[in-house]
Amino acid sequence: MVGEAASGPEAVRLAEQLQPNLVLMDLQMPGGDGLTAIRQIAAVYAHIHILVVTMFEDDDSVFAAMRAGARGYVLKDMDDDEMTRAILAVGHGEAIFSAAIARHMMTFFATRPAQPAALFPDLTASERKVLRLVAQGLANDAIATQLAFSPKTVRNYISNIFGKLQVADRAQAIVRARDAGLA
Repeated sequence: MVGEAASGPEAVRLAEQLQPNLVLMDLQMPGGDGLTAIRQIAAVYAHIHILVVTMFEDDDSVFAAMRAGARGYVLKDMDDDEMTRAILAVGHGEAIFSAAIARHMMTFFATRPAQPAALFPDLTASERKVLRLVAQGLANDAIATQLAFSPKTVRNYISNIFGKLQVADRAQAIVRARDAGLA
């Protein structure tokens, strides 16, 4: 152990100063919350692995900590052997959850229908509309009329689409769109 912090801001300061391999972080601390500290440490120091050790087992806390950059999430009441295993695992770059948290996550994902992946997530909604019409064989003027855009706006969208899809021309864009089922 190289340091101990009593607040989120102090944890961030010590992480910067001491550069540990692993930080054990609670979510609720006096003088600043752990989520903000996790977010700040993870954003700047990717080599520092963060294990949340807390009493909060609600879905919102678990997912907020993971989104913030934590690598693991365990409850304080777990036995010493399990805690040691969690610390070693996260310290070596693995992700780990206590049994209770794993059950929460399984229930959470089992009760939510899978969302289909967005086709071409790098494209904006308007760019996807333009690409769909390009893939249907419409000319720029027809696309502009249908979407109530100026012809120059359509040309700009198509140029952006080519760049984002990394294609050289309209024919390649059409093939990519049709292969993905966009047309």
